[in-house]
Amino acid sequence: MNRATGTENYDIQLLAALAHKHIWWKTPQEATRQPERIIAQVMDIGNYDDVQRLVAMVGEKSLRRVIINAEAGQFSERSWHYWHYRLGLAAPGRVPDMPKRSRQ
Repeated sequence: MNRATGTENYDIQLLAALAHKHIWWKTPQEATRQPERIIAQVMDIGNYDDVQRLVAMVGEKSLRRVIINAEAGQFSERSWHYWHYRLGLAAPGRVPDMPKRSRQ
């Protein structure tokens, strides 16, 4: 963690490459301003190799933080369950409900 900025010291080149592939509606430069969004997107739709590269870069603690703070619509139900089990955040049959959009 970079104490001066409050951000993680992520490999920007790897984040940009993952953003190019998984956040196609933004430029990699725009997407890297929100690394947690890239992490969530790779966790949701990334292939095995992308996920392995991501885990090696950010570690499981960061993945836990991203899924715990997930917004509605960031994860499919399948990915939501997988990551809760994979990261030890839920026992079988006890995965928390997915985030829901609030109606105002």
